[in-house]
Amino acid sequence: AVVANIAGTATDTDGNTHSFEGGHYISVVGYQNNGHTVTIADSANPNTASYRISVDNLADWIATRGYSAS
Repeated sequence: AVVANIAGTATDTDGNTHSFEGGHYISVVGYQNNGHTVTIADSANPNTASYRISVDNLADWIATRGYSAS
């Protein structure tokens, strides 16, 4: 698993937005589609505790903070 420090807003593969303007930590817990889509475990909202996001959108989300850790 990877823990990522993100900030800002990103859109998941279902078209839902996830917004953390002040920053937030998320866990990347899986992947599919030859690694182009990842599964996120997120403790911020029990209604959206797990969702999928493209790797490109995740990279942009992480880039606002500048780092991740594994």
